[in-house]
Formats: sequence, C-alpha cells, structure tokens
Amino acid sequence: MKAETLLREFFQYVILNICGMIGLSCYILADTFFISNGLGANGLTALNLAIPVYSFIHGSGLMFGMGGATKYSICRGQKEYKNADKSFSNTICIMSVLAVIFVLAGIFFSEKLTKLLGADKDVFHMTKIYLQVILLFAPAFMANDTMTCFVRNDGNPKLSMIGMLTGSFSNIILDYIFIFPLNMGIFGAVLATGLAPVISLIVLSRHWLAKQNQFHLVRIKPSFRLTGNIISLGVPSFITEMASGIVIIAFNAIILYLQGNIGVAAYGIVANLSLVVISIYTGIAQGAQPILSRVYGYGEHESQKQILKYSIKTMLVISCGIYLIFLLCADPIVSIFNSEQNIQLQQIAETGLKLYFTAIPFVGFNIIISSYFTSIEKALPAQIVSLSRGLLVIIPMAFLLSFLLKMTGVWLSFPITECFVALAGIALYIKSERGKKNV
Repeated sequence: MKAETLLREFFQYVILNICGMIGLSCYILADTFFISNGLGANGLTALNLAIPVYSFIHGSGLMFGMGGATKYSICRGQKEYKNADKSFSNTICIMSVLAVIFVLAGIFFSEKLTKLLGADKDVFHMTKIYLQVILLFAPAFMANDTMTCFVRNDGNPKLSMIGMLTGSFSNIILDYIFIFPLNMGIFGAVLATGLAPVISLIVLSRHWLAKQNQFHLVRIKPSFRLTGNIISLGVPSFITEMASGIVIIAFNAIILYLQGNIGVAAYGIVANLSLVVISIYTGIAQGAQPILSRVYGYGEHESQKQILKYSIKTMLVISCGIYLIFLLCADPIVSIFNSEQNIQLQQIAETGLKLYFTAIPFVGFNIIISSYFTSIEKALPAQIVSLSRGLLVIIPMAFLLSFLLKMTGVWLSFPITECFVALAGIALYIKSERGKKNV
C-alpha cells in the first residue's frame, strides 16, 4: 500500500478507536466521580475492591473480540470467506458459554468473592452489590466488546466509535439520575454501568439493519483448533486488561496494610485514571490491528513495519501530553474525586499520580507491541509481553518495593515493571525481524 494511503487509513482507524475506548473507560471513571461525591471514601473503597471483576469480564470480552476479529480479518485478507464466517460463529459460541458462567457466579458466589477481595464490614455491603450486578450484566459487556471489534474489523470504525461513546455518555447521565435524584446509592451506579453496553449494542445493530455486515452466523461443528487459535490470539488483549485488575488486587492488599481504607480510596483515584490512560493506548493498538492483520494477510511486510512506527510515534506524543497534565494539575485532578476534602487522601493520591504515571510511555509501548504480535499471528511473544507485565513481574516487584520503600515503593513498582517489560518487548521484536530475514 502507498505510504500516504496507509497513514490516512491508520489515523482514521486510530482516532476513531481512541475516542471510543476513552468513552468505554469512562464507564468506571463516571462511577468513581459520582460515587465519590454521593457515597464518600467508603464508596470509593468498595468500587476499587470490585473493579478487578469488571476488568476480568471486560478482558474476556476483548479476548474473544480481538482474537476472533483478528482471525476474521486475516481470513478475509486471504479471501477465505467461509473460514471468516466460521471464525465469527466460533467466537460467539465460546463467548456465550463463559458469559453464562459469569452470571452463575453472580447469583451464587458474589458474597464469597466479596470476602476474597478483602472488603471489611464498613464496605462489605456496597462491594457485594457492585460485584453481583456487574456479574449479572456480564453477557452484555462481553457481547458489546466482541461486536465492537467485529464491526470495526468489518470496515465500520465510525459506528464502532459511536457505539462506545453512546454507551459511555448514557452511563454518565444514568449515574447522575440514579445516584442523586433517585438516591439509589451504589446499586444505581452499577446499574447505570450495566445498562451502558446494552445501549451500545443497540447502536451497533445498525451494522446489520443496513446490511453492511460481511460476517454471518453459520452452522458449525465444534473446532478445538479454531477455538484455540482464536483464544491464543485474544489472550494478550485479555491479559492486558487483566493486568489492571491483578495490579489493583495486589495493590489493594498492600495498601490496606500500609494505609487502610483511605489509602485504598486514594489508590482507587489513581487506578481509575490509569484505566482511562491505558484505554488510549489500547485505542491505538486496536485501531491499528485491522490494518495490520489485512496487510499481513496480503504479505506486505514493509507496510506492517510502517504501521508499527506510526503507532509508536503517536503513543509517544500522547504520553508527553498526559504526563505533563498529571504533573502540573495533580491537586485539582484529585480534588474532583475527594468530595470530603480528606487531607490524607489528597496527599497520598497526589504523590501517586506523579510517580505512578511515569510508567505511561512504557505501558503504551507494551500494549502496542503485544497487539502487533497478535495481529501478525505471533501469539507467543504477545503472550510473553502480556504475562510479564500482568503477572510475572508486577506482583513480586510491588511486594518487594513496598517492603523497602512503603507507599513510595508501591507507586514505583508499576513504572519499573513496565520499563523492564518494554526492554523485553524490544528484544522479542528484534528476534522476530531477524527470523524473517533468515527465512
């Protein structure tokens, strides 16, 4: 493809997808704002304890969406249209099975999950309500994540963005209505969050009503090979999302010991702002993915490298702007979520913002390089990057540095981990390129 055409298409997909992903991440940020103002520090603590379960559900939806849609794009690039439909149909089947499991967990195990996440008597009831409703709405979250990916990969990134933004804005409006005029407390906040993907799916249905879609449900025999391929391609997206949830669980446990509920509430502000920042990088990665998978299907190696360069340059420019905002405006940003004007919460969160977000260029690179490997069917290096940042490095690093440096160590464990993983990602990319030259 010509460089100008490639650049134009890249920015079309990426800008639309960044807008949509920011909107999607605002599901939880809106809850953070309205809960902090309506329910105070205990509400923030309950929300932060329950967030990892949302990350697990959202990550599962992205796993099936990104894995299935990547396989779908590659099949269409290779003109294997029947296999493209089989990829879509398999994705819907396996997604539905896991969605049912989440619903059953919400009905029967929400109380046990609440205890496992560390909720004490002050926040137990609110945490349990949030967990249970999120799990009951799991099919809507997962279907929305999956269909958003397929609609975008089917040549309609604009509708994909509109769907995500509509869901997010409806969540903000319903949050306000349910928490304040209707006085529904944390149940109102989580109900608004659960209804948002339902509204988004209604918007996405235009893709079928206008008969634009090129993916169709077909009768299939269970294919463990295809299912395994879809999941292996989607696992890095799952781990990327889950990394946030796992980090939150580990950090909650450490901070509860070091600073109690106030510390967890302060970390909740930082962590939920982090979800928005990560969504921007996910937007770049997912926006580039359909183009990468297509040019990979065509066998255009130079175009693949060009798209990767565009992604990294875009990420670096955005990272500079974001960190400058957090560095200069930490006080007013934290104040927005500190309705009780708690001095301890304000100090902990301000320090956290400045230290924690030194990680963002490394986070951006890791998300982009992992998605790049997935887009060209190199699942193993993508999984190595995702597992390292989500499990293998961050948790021991958090416990070690918190032991040595207390709260400062907690905040620094995130950027140090992401920096190490970025170096590993660069090494994996160089190895991959050398392997192509030797073929």
